Amino acid sequence: MFDLERWQEIFETIGKNKLRTFLTGLSVASGIFILVILLGFSSGIQKGVKTQFEQDATNRVSVWTRVTTKSYKGLNPGRYIQMRNSDFEAINNKYEANLEYKTAIYNIWGSQVTYKGETGNYRLEGANPDQQLIENASMASGRFISQDDMDESRKIAVIGYIIQKDLFKGKDPIGEIISIFGVNFKVVGVYTDPGGEREEGRVFVPLPTAQIAFAAGDRVRSLAYTVKMAENFDEAVAQSVAISENIEQDIKARHTIAPDDRSAVNVNNTLEEAKKIYSLIAIIRSVFWFIGIFTIIAGVVGVSNIMLIIVKERTKEIGIRKAIGALPGSIIALILQEAIFITAVAGFIGLFAGVGLLQLISPMVDNDFIKSPQVDFNTALATVVILIVAGAVAGYIPARRAAHIKPIDALRDE
Repeated sequence: MFDLERWQEIFETIGKNKLRTFLTGLSVASGIFILVILLGFSSGIQKGVKTQFEQDATNRVSVWTRVTTKSYKGLNPGRYIQMRNSDFEAINNKYEANLEYKTAIYNIWGSQVTYKGETGNYRLEGANPDQQLIENASMASGRFISQDDMDESRKIAVIGYIIQKDLFKGKDPIGEIISIFGVNFKVVGVYTDPGGEREEGRVFVPLPTAQIAFAAGDRVRSLAYTVKMAENFDEAVAQSVAISENIEQDIKARHTIAPDDRSAVNVNNTLEEAKKIYSLIAIIRSVFWFIGIFTIIAGVVGVSNIMLIIVKERTKEIGIRKAIGALPGSIIALILQEAIFITAVAGFIGLFAGVGLLQLISPMVDNDFIKSPQVDFNTALATVVILIVAGAVAGYIPARRAAHIKPIDALRDE
């Protein structure tokens, strides 16, 4: 039931102690405000990292080779390890049950691509049809490389969206002929990539076509796979790591490389990296919650302290109330109502200030590691509700003390 007189008393008490009430409310509001900002930036960090991993398949295993650094079985260090089609086929056959998508890649950096007088330098990649799924690329128009293109070594090309903008100036490139180092290719598709311009400046052609057109023989520069995911994330990581290590040892065995030579064969496992990063994000989020919660606790303690002071200042008044018949429950309700009111108002001010600031700065914060920091409003609202409950608990101790004041002692109080 709404009690107008009780509310008048509360506002009268607040009016007599404006500065004290303001400072207490400020500590509560700042606690919620800080927590909202910290959670927002935690979310932004998570989005930034997730975007980085979305550039390629999260469960990707990449293999490339360099120069040996150790002598082994009579062979000197300094040998460049050249992978070939046979390496790709051997890995595919051995781990077929564990691999989802697979491709061998022959790439040429800075390939000169020409279309009707327009020229640009882009990365050429001879690849298999699975490259689209491994790269997490989407077709803006046309199609990607097909198995028929591979089998017939067709001179077709799939270009990135940036190349379309640079060379075709808004014209539909599907069916047009581009020249790569003087070799003509028919454009059959345009792709986009979550990695943006850096990943869209490539030309994909069938691997056999690239090897024939550019005199590569059966050489490949790298291998890329995605590993079939287990239902449990930790199991998937363990399985992916085991396959990565086995592939590395297989390549070393095929090319007579010392097992402990860490430079000759390089294997990158994005799933293992993802686990490390997401674990770090979870730790950061926990630290942010820890800081925010203790800031809020400081505010709640402030509410409890101000209510104790109010009870002390109103001891004589409370004694008179009890002497004329006021019940302990009504006194407790009065003190609790004031504590909850201060906590709720301050909490919602902090909430809306924090959410408002995040909405304001969110479009301005967009880099590789933090993207659009925002907080889930329901989470923030639930935090305020918990804060109000905590405020009620904080107010209960002084309220209970007020309810147990003996009228005769209160009337003697100076």
